Amino acid sequence: MTATEILEFSFNKDNLQKAQEIISHYPDGKQRSAVLPLLNLAQRQVGGWLPQIAIEYVAKFLDLPFIRVYEVATFYTMFNLKPVGKHHIQICGTTPCWLRGSNEITKVCHNELGIGLKEVTPDKQFSLVEVECLGACVNAPVVQINDDYFEDLTPELMTELLNKLKAGESVRHGSQVGRTGAEPKNNR
Repeated sequence: MTATEILEFSFNKDNLQKAQEIISHYPDGKQRSAVLPLLNLAQRQVGGWLPQIAIEYVAKFLDLPFIRVYEVATFYTMFNLKPVGKHHIQICGTTPCWLRGSNEITKVCHNELGIGLKEVTPDKQFSLVEVECLGACVNAPVVQINDDYFEDLTPELMTELLNKLKAGESVRHGSQVGRTGAEPKNNR
């Protein structure tokens, strides 16, 4: 959905039930602490981004001032305030990933997708951003696509990954060189 198509928002039946379940885990008087999971739920319902109307809804749902919820939504990079592509690519740009070649991964994405950072392809299939630490430094460079991590990337492996996504093929997340967890690369 585009920003102009979202004129109203409320949780659908399933998400309303999930929201109530989430809130039930907080002590009486502390339900406002559910702001992060409820923003996440709203973002997923909309299709990967948070229009202002959804932020307003979550604020009313939790009886919080809009500005408090907006501050949370704008602070965390996990929340997208603009529409994103079907495949939302987040490239880690912190030091371990940068030292292991994240700049080259970004170049591959630019070349293969024809977009820059914070842009969406015209067909709305891909969006690209740089983020801070994805927390998988030992398997750098790391890219997160939607909810999945792709680790131990090289420019060639990133090109292959993008081509599979473009073709609608399934892709294997995790280490792209066959590592299990954070074991040594050559199993030493």
